[in-house]
Amino acid sequence: MNDTLALPRPDLAATALPPARVRLMTLVLIRWLAIGGQVAAIFAVRFGLGYPLPMQWCLPIVAISALFNIAVSLRAPTTRRLTDQATTIFLAFDLVQLALLLGVTGGLENPFSVLLLAPVAIAAATLPLWGTLTIVTLALVGATTLGFQYLPLPWRLGERLALPHEYVWGIWVAHVLAIGFSAIYIRRIATEARHMSEALAATQGILTREHRLAALGGLAAAAAHELGTPLATIALVAKELAHTIPPDSPMAEDVELLTSQAQRCREILGRLSRRPEESDTHAARMPLRALLDEVIEPNREFGIAILVEIDVNATPEPIIERRPELLHGLGNIVENAVDFAKSKVVVAVRWDERDIYLSVSDDVPGFSPEVIDRLGEPYVTTRPAETNLRAQVGDDIPQGMGLGFFIAKTMIERIGGRFRFENLGGAGGALVEVRWPRTVAI
Repeated sequence: MNDTLALPRPDLAATALPPARVRLMTLVLIRWLAIGGQVAAIFAVRFGLGYPLPMQWCLPIVAISALFNIAVSLRAPTTRRLTDQATTIFLAFDLVQLALLLGVTGGLENPFSVLLLAPVAIAAATLPLWGTLTIVTLALVGATTLGFQYLPLPWRLGERLALPHEYVWGIWVAHVLAIGFSAIYIRRIATEARHMSEALAATQGILTREHRLAALGGLAAAAAHELGTPLATIALVAKELAHTIPPDSPMAEDVELLTSQAQRCREILGRLSRRPEESDTHAARMPLRALLDEVIEPNREFGIAILVEIDVNATPEPIIERRPELLHGLGNIVENAVDFAKSKVVVAVRWDERDIYLSVSDDVPGFSPEVIDRLGEPYVTTRPAETNLRAQVGDDIPQGMGLGFFIAKTMIERIGGRFRFENLGGAGGALVEVRWPRTVAI
């Protein structure tokens, strides 16, 4: 039990995130904001502060960006979602345009050079690795070029601001570190957020399916109620026919059969219309041992011995509500142990007046060091395909998606449960302990 379960991740490869498609409208609006800011800064420096700004260079550079934005808006609907390649080109254009504008206004000495981080941040949050690396590389090349090749920073007439070379080098180092750190940090956060969103969607799908199955009981009761009236009419007509048809008539046997089958249908609908607590109490709540049998039984067919150890004490055995969260959560843990065990799995249960404790251990070396600290996170897995016993016996279960522990942890934490993972060491294997409040029990 040194990794997570393999559960379906619909329409996704095991190692790649789905592309985060960016709307054209988003990039167009961002560029218009950038153009507006650039124009405002140019006119504020030139006419507000009176600095000799090279307008013959600045305005054409800004105009090129505006014309590009207009052309793109007219050529394609703004609601269109761009491919990764198109988004990379858009961000590269913005980066080059900004670098050119900075190059004619002081290079890295210009305080607005910090805006080189903006395209990098957008790329790290939305593009795949190759696109992010492209924009980061372009930003680093631009920062390096602006550190050595640039027109003087506009300053008061008759004066020239000359910063020491060491200071300019320091600005360059700061930009390089900021570009690298921002790209890594933002990409990591965006990746984890996307992982969590997808995994939660998978978990919610499983819970929705279970609740739909649970709702079938209510639908059956409603159907029984609706069918009761026409069935009663059929039974009444069948009885009247039985009274009017002579006993020696060829149709007498058919009428008798119709009457008996109508009565049988009424009995079946009567059972369906009863409430669970009236007719099928064991399906709503059961002793803890019965719930364990339901969780463990599907995993006994794979040649691994499953030993159950129950610590009986003075406290009465809990009566457990048969909830989808418990069945799926505990079932995932037991299945994972069976997948990795060599010969046996031990399921130990104990309880006290407040909590119920269930631990599952196997006879393999244990969790790998790089995995144990991240168990419970989505898509954490190093499971080889050949370890999945269900796949070996022909079950159609996708391999190595790393959602099992995440789904189990999410489901059981919904009812107030807690997890603990550890390696037993020595001849022992991996151990997963689940604790949930006894108040969940009835």
